[in-house]
Amino acid sequence: MTTIAFAMPQSNDTSPAATEPVHQPHAPLTEYYRSEQERAGFLRGIFDSTAADYDRVERMLAFGTGPGYRGKALERAGLKRGMQVLDVGFGTGLVSAQAIRIVGDPALVTGVDPSPAMMQASPLLNQVRLLEGKAEKLPVPDASVDFVSMGYALRHVSDVEAAFSEFHRVLRPGGRVCILEITKPESALGTALLKGYMRGWVPTLAWLSRAQAHTPRMWRYYWDSIEACAPPAQILATLQSCGFASAQRHVELGIFSEYQAVKAG
Repeated sequence: MTTIAFAMPQSNDTSPAATEPVHQPHAPLTEYYRSEQERAGFLRGIFDSTAADYDRVERMLAFGTGPGYRGKALERAGLKRGMQVLDVGFGTGLVSAQAIRIVGDPALVTGVDPSPAMMQASPLLNQVRLLEGKAEKLPVPDASVDFVSMGYALRHVSDVEAAFSEFHRVLRPGGRVCILEITKPESALGTALLKGYMRGWVPTLAWLSRAQAHTPRMWRYYWDSIEACAPPAQILATLQSCGFASAQRHVELGIFSEYQAVKAG
Protein backbone atom coordinates (compact mmCIF):
# COMPACT_ATOMS: atom_id res chain seq x y z
CA MET A 1 0.00 0.00 0.00
CA THR A 2 1.04 3.57 -0.61
CA THR A 3 1.33 5.58 2.57
CA ILE A 4 1.51 9.30 3.18
CA ALA A 5 2.16 10.97 6.52
CA PHE A 6 0.85 14.44 7.34
CA ALA A 7 2.15 16.58 10.19
CA MET A 8 0.24 19.39 11.88
CA PRO A 9 -0.12 22.55 9.76
CA GLN A 10 2.66 25.10 10.31
CA SER A 11 1.88 28.16 12.42
CA ASN A 12 1.83 30.43 9.35
CA ASP A 13 -1.22 28.56 8.01
CA THR A 14 -4.08 30.67 9.34
CA SER A 15 -6.97 29.28 7.31
CA PRO A 16 -10.02 28.32 9.42
CA ALA A 17 -9.88 24.68 8.30
CA ALA A 18 -6.30 24.40 9.54
CA THR A 19 -6.54 26.31 12.81
CA GLU A 20 -10.04 26.07 14.30
CA PRO A 21 -11.03 23.12 16.54
CA VAL A 22 -14.24 21.41 15.49
CA HIS A 23 -17.25 20.57 17.62
CA GLN A 24 -19.86 18.87 15.41
CA PRO A 25 -18.11 16.47 13.00
CA HIS A 26 -20.64 17.56 10.37
CA ALA A 27 -23.87 19.51 10.07
CA PRO A 28 -27.13 17.58 10.73
CA LEU A 29 -27.96 15.22 7.86
CA THR A 30 -31.65 15.96 7.41
CA GLU A 31 -32.34 12.87 5.32
CA TYR A 32 -31.83 10.88 8.52
CA TYR A 33 -32.57 13.28 11.38
CA ARG A 34 -33.84 16.84 11.50
CA SER A 35 -31.72 18.30 14.28
CA GLU A 36 -28.75 17.59 16.50
CA GLN A 37 -31.22 16.71 19.25
CA GLU A 38 -32.55 13.81 17.13
CA ARG A 39 -29.11 12.55 16.10
CA ALA A 40 -28.35 10.37 19.14
CA GLY A 41 -31.69 8.57 18.91
CA PHE A 42 -31.27 7.96 15.19
CA LEU A 43 -27.79 6.48 15.66
CA ARG A 44 -28.78 4.33 18.62
CA GLY A 45 -31.74 2.95 16.69
CA ILE A 46 -29.92 2.22 13.47
CA PHE A 47 -26.94 0.54 15.14
CA ASP A 48 -29.12 -1.51 17.49
CA SER A 49 -31.27 -2.69 14.59
CA THR A 50 -28.36 -3.68 12.31
CA ALA A 51 -25.98 -5.20 14.87
CA ALA A 52 -26.59 -8.79 13.74
CA ASP A 53 -25.49 -7.95 10.17
CA TYR A 54 -22.67 -5.53 10.87
CA ASP A 55 -19.64 -7.83 10.73
CA ARG A 56 -20.88 -9.71 7.67
CA VAL A 57 -21.48 -6.54 5.66
CA GLU A 58 -18.17 -5.07 6.83
CA ARG A 59 -16.35 -8.12 5.47
CA MET A 60 -18.04 -7.58 2.10
CA LEU A 61 -17.17 -3.88 2.18
CA ALA A 62 -13.46 -4.47 2.88
CA PHE A 63 -13.08 -7.74 0.94
CA GLY A 64 -11.81 -9.38 4.13
CA THR A 65 -8.79 -7.07 4.49
CA GLY A 66 -10.09 -5.24 7.57
CA PRO A 67 -8.42 -7.26 10.36
CA GLY A 68 -4.93 -7.00 8.89
CA TYR A 69 -5.25 -3.29 8.22
CA ARG A 70 -6.62 -2.49 11.67
CA GLY A 71 -3.80 -4.39 13.37
CA LYS A 72 -1.11 -2.59 11.38
CA ALA A 73 -2.75 0.78 12.07
CA LEU A 74 -2.69 0.13 15.82
CA GLU A 75 0.96 -0.87 15.66
CA ARG A 76 1.82 2.22 13.62
CA ALA A 77 0.21 4.35 16.35
CA GLY A 78 2.44 2.73 18.99
CA LEU A 79 0.33 -0.04 20.53
CA LYS A 80 2.57 -2.62 22.19
CA ARG A 81 2.33 -5.74 24.29
CA GLY A 82 1.12 -5.18 27.83
CA MET A 83 -0.56 -1.81 27.24
CA GLN A 84 -3.96 -1.05 28.79
CA VAL A 85 -6.38 -0.19 25.95
CA LEU A 86 -9.67 1.71 25.86
CA ASP A 87 -11.55 1.11 22.59
CA VAL A 88 -14.12 3.90 22.13
CA GLY A 89 -16.95 3.11 19.74
CA PHE A 90 -16.32 -0.59 20.37
CA GLY A 91 -19.19 -1.70 18.12
CA THR A 92 -18.83 -5.43 17.60
CA GLY A 93 -15.15 -5.40 18.60
CA LEU A 94 -13.41 -5.28 15.22
CA VAL A 95 -10.63 -2.98 16.48
CA SER A 96 -10.48 -4.60 19.92
CA ALA A 97 -9.86 -8.03 18.38
CA GLN A 98 -6.62 -6.75 16.90
CA ALA A 99 -5.73 -4.89 20.09
CA ILE A 100 -6.02 -8.15 22.03
CA ARG A 101 -3.66 -9.86 19.60
CA ILE A 102 -1.08 -7.10 20.06
CA VAL A 103 -1.27 -6.53 23.83
CA GLY A 104 -1.49 -10.26 24.55
CA ASP A 105 -4.36 -10.38 27.06
CA PRO A 106 -8.09 -9.60 26.61
CA ALA A 107 -8.20 -8.41 30.24
CA LEU A 108 -6.13 -5.40 29.13
CA VAL A 109 -8.87 -4.20 26.73
CA THR A 110 -12.01 -2.25 27.69
CA GLY A 111 -14.70 -1.34 25.15
CA VAL A 112 -17.13 1.58 25.36
CA ASP A 113 -20.13 1.98 23.07
CA PRO A 114 -23.58 3.63 23.26
CA SER A 115 -25.25 0.66 21.52
CA PRO A 116 -25.84 -2.36 23.79
CA ALA A 117 -26.99 -4.42 20.81
CA MET A 118 -23.70 -3.91 18.98
CA MET A 119 -21.73 -5.01 22.04
CA GLN A 120 -24.02 -8.01 22.58
CA ALA A 121 -23.35 -9.08 18.97
CA SER A 122 -19.58 -9.12 19.52
CA PRO A 123 -17.66 -12.41 19.59
CA LEU A 124 -15.58 -10.75 22.33
CA LEU A 125 -18.60 -10.36 24.60
CA ASN A 126 -17.25 -12.66 27.34
CA GLN A 127 -13.57 -11.78 26.86
CA VAL A 128 -13.26 -8.03 27.41
CA ARG A 129 -14.78 -5.52 29.82
CA LEU A 130 -17.65 -3.67 28.09
CA LEU A 131 -19.22 -0.42 29.24
CA GLU A 132 -22.20 1.44 27.82
CA GLY A 133 -21.20 5.05 27.28
CA LYS A 134 -20.21 7.69 24.78
CA ALA A 135 -16.96 9.33 23.73
CA GLU A 136 -17.93 12.72 25.13
CA LYS A 137 -18.27 11.33 28.68
CA LEU A 138 -16.22 8.19 29.11
CA PRO A 139 -17.11 5.98 32.13
CA VAL A 140 -13.49 5.36 33.15
CA PRO A 141 -11.16 7.11 35.64
CA ASP A 142 -8.54 9.75 34.89
CA ALA A 143 -5.12 8.55 33.70
CA SER A 144 -6.17 4.90 33.68
CA VAL A 145 -5.15 3.62 30.21
CA ASP A 146 -2.09 3.65 27.96
CA PHE A 147 -3.84 3.67 24.59
CA VAL A 148 -7.18 4.95 23.26
CA SER A 149 -8.53 3.69 19.95
CA MET A 150 -11.59 4.71 17.96
CA GLY A 151 -12.51 2.82 14.80
CA TYR A 152 -14.70 4.62 12.25
CA ALA A 153 -16.88 6.31 14.89
CA LEU A 154 -15.55 9.87 14.80
CA ARG A 155 -18.41 10.91 12.49
CA HIS A 156 -20.97 9.71 15.03
CA VAL A 157 -19.98 11.80 18.06
CA SER A 158 -21.86 14.97 18.98
CA ASP A 159 -18.78 17.01 19.91
CA VAL A 160 -15.32 16.13 18.60
CA GLU A 161 -13.51 18.51 20.95
CA ALA A 162 -15.33 17.08 23.97
CA ALA A 163 -14.45 13.54 22.87
CA PHE A 164 -10.77 14.37 22.38
CA SER A 165 -10.67 16.08 25.78
CA GLU A 166 -12.00 12.87 27.30
CA PHE A 167 -9.38 10.82 25.45
CA HIS A 168 -6.72 13.11 26.93
CA ARG A 169 -8.23 12.81 30.43
CA VAL A 170 -8.26 9.01 30.57
CA LEU A 171 -4.76 8.53 29.14
CA ARG A 172 -1.71 8.27 31.33
CA PRO A 173 1.18 10.65 30.55
CA GLY A 174 2.88 9.39 27.41
CA GLY A 175 -0.27 7.52 26.37
CA ARG A 176 -1.27 7.33 22.73
CA VAL A 177 -4.44 7.77 20.71
CA CYS A 178 -5.31 6.20 17.34
CA ILE A 179 -8.46 7.28 15.50
CA LEU A 180 -9.31 5.34 12.34
CA GLU A 181 -11.61 6.97 9.82
CA ILE A 182 -12.57 6.87 6.16
CA THR A 183 -11.91 10.24 4.52
CA LYS A 184 -13.42 11.61 1.32
CA PRO A 185 -10.85 11.40 -1.51
CA GLU A 186 -9.27 14.66 -2.67
CA SER A 187 -10.10 14.09 -6.34
CA ALA A 188 -13.59 14.40 -7.83
CA LEU A 189 -13.20 11.07 -9.61
CA GLY A 190 -12.10 9.29 -6.45
CA THR A 191 -15.02 10.78 -4.55
CA ALA A 192 -17.49 9.68 -7.22
CA LEU A 193 -16.11 6.13 -7.27
CA LEU A 194 -16.14 5.74 -3.50
CA LYS A 195 -19.60 7.27 -3.25
CA GLY A 196 -20.95 4.86 -5.86
CA TYR A 197 -19.39 1.95 -4.02
CA MET A 198 -20.44 2.84 -0.48
CA ARG A 199 -23.79 4.47 -1.15
CA GLY A 200 -24.85 2.21 -4.01
CA TRP A 201 -23.07 -1.12 -4.27
CA VAL A 202 -22.62 -1.94 -0.56
CA PRO A 203 -26.31 -1.29 0.31
CA THR A 204 -27.28 -3.43 -2.69
CA LEU A 205 -25.06 -6.26 -1.44
CA ALA A 206 -26.63 -5.94 1.99
CA TRP A 207 -30.11 -6.17 0.48
CA LEU A 208 -29.17 -9.16 -1.70
CA SER A 209 -27.73 -10.94 1.35
CA ARG A 210 -31.09 -10.54 3.13
CA ALA A 211 -29.71 -8.28 5.81
CA GLN A 212 -31.96 -6.50 8.27
CA ALA A 213 -34.23 -3.88 6.71
CA HIS A 214 -32.27 -0.94 8.13
CA THR A 215 -28.82 -2.24 7.09
CA PRO A 216 -28.74 -0.77 3.54
CA ARG A 217 -29.84 2.60 4.94
CA MET A 218 -27.09 2.50 7.55
CA TRP A 219 -24.41 2.05 4.91
CA ARG A 220 -25.86 4.92 2.83
CA TYR A 221 -25.68 7.03 5.98
CA TYR A 222 -22.05 5.97 6.39
CA TRP A 223 -21.13 7.54 3.07
CA ASP A 224 -23.19 10.68 3.62
CA SER A 225 -21.46 11.28 6.97
CA ILE A 226 -18.05 10.67 5.37
CA GLU A 227 -18.79 13.17 2.62
CA ALA A 228 -19.93 15.84 5.11
CA CYS A 229 -17.23 15.27 7.76
CA ALA A 230 -14.83 18.00 8.87
CA PRO A 231 -11.55 17.98 6.91
CA PRO A 232 -8.45 16.24 8.30
CA ALA A 233 -6.69 19.52 9.11
CA GLN A 234 -9.47 20.42 11.54
CA ILE A 235 -9.31 17.01 13.21
CA LEU A 236 -5.57 17.46 13.76
CA ALA A 237 -6.09 21.02 15.03
CA THR A 238 -8.68 19.74 17.49
CA LEU A 239 -6.32 17.08 18.85
CA GLN A 240 -3.71 19.77 19.40
CA SER A 241 -6.20 22.12 21.06
CA CYS A 242 -7.08 19.35 23.55
CA GLY A 243 -3.47 19.06 24.73
CA PHE A 244 -2.13 16.30 22.49
CA ALA A 245 1.40 16.45 21.07
CA SER A 246 2.82 15.02 17.83
CA ALA A 247 -0.60 14.97 16.15
CA GLN A 248 -0.32 13.55 12.66
CA ARG A 249 -2.33 11.78 9.99
CA HIS A 250 -1.17 8.62 8.25
CA VAL A 251 -3.09 7.71 5.06
CA GLU A 252 -3.54 4.44 3.19
CA LEU A 253 -4.95 4.31 -0.35
CA GLY A 254 -5.89 7.97 -0.12
CA ILE A 255 -9.00 7.28 2.00
CA PHE A 256 -8.07 5.38 5.18
CA SER A 257 -6.98 8.01 7.70
CA GLU A 258 -5.15 7.18 10.93
CA TYR A 259 -5.02 10.14 13.32
CA GLN A 260 -2.23 9.60 15.84
CA ALA A 261 -1.21 11.69 18.86
CA VAL A 262 0.51 11.45 22.24
CA LYS A 263 -0.39 12.82 25.67
CA ALA A 264 2.66 14.82 26.69
CA GLY A 265 4.48 14.21 29.94
